[in-house]
Amino acid sequence: MKTTWKWSFIVLFVVIVIIGGTYLWKAEEKVRNVNSVSPISLSSDKILNIAHRGASGYAPEHTLIAYQSAQQMNADYLEIDIHMTADGELVALHDEDVSRTTNGSGLVEYMSLTELKKLDAGTWFNIAYPEKADDYYVGIEVPTLEEIFDNFGLHSNYYIEIKDPDPVMTDKFLSMLEDYHLIEENKVIIQSFSAETLEQIHAKYESIPLIQLLYKDEAKSANYNQIRQYASGVGVSYQELDQELVQKIHHEDLHVHTYTVNTAEDMVQMVRWGVDGIFTDYPDRLAEILSNNS
Repeated sequence: MKTTWKWSFIVLFVVIVIIGGTYLWKAEEKVRNVNSVSPISLSSDKILNIAHRGASGYAPEHTLIAYQSAQQMNADYLEIDIHMTADGELVALHDEDVSRTTNGSGLVEYMSLTELKKLDAGTWFNIAYPEKADDYYVGIEVPTLEEIFDNFGLHSNYYIEIKDPDPVMTDKFLSMLEDYHLIEENKVIIQSFSAETLEQIHAKYESIPLIQLLYKDEAKSANYNQIRQYASGVGVSYQELDQELVQKIHHEDLHVHTYTVNTAEDMVQMVRWGVDGIFTDYPDRLAEILSNNS
């Protein structure tokens, strides 16, 4: 009798654990689905509207306000360049030196996050573009990649360039993508000029779309057959493109993403030539053109 009661208790306990675990899993999935937006497949016919450093034609590049503006302008992807600070924090900045887009000077790799956070990353924009100046930009901070993910989460798609092919930085970056479920939810594209870095990422995460950036004058001579072994496409300056080259790259089963296209005339030309993605400082302008051509 005691043995029967003991086994009954064990069976009941196992059932409770299974039901509880299933409930928690479904609850987590429900939260994730509520917070997510549909990823955009590279295999679709849609031309990607990629907000270059955010809506950087309207707000200081690589700041939270630039990314918020891009999202409001229906950009498909937020483009982010990342560097690592001296104390191992990933931050959104294009240049390795902070002097162009802040009131400071020096290399990011030699600065702590605390030092970087003290810099004004917005006043330069008001000076450079007085017709777009806004008092709100004064004193705005350089954001960390973590802050960007915390603010936008699964509500956005991310197009991230690894600026420095440092293995430590790359590993930390990939770990962060995992922590925020951006890989499993297909919310990220990674680009780099470093083929070695992209090959290493592809070996670990075949599901992540990778884009090989090409330097000027490199597009016509690039080994696209080799690039195809690890990348989904190439990033090419629009000045290097013509319709023949776009068709050649497509023939190699690679996507063509072009940068940085800001005039309506050039946007229309890129659409006519059949590119697959366009980087722009003005995602609202591109969104209108794409809408008119749909």
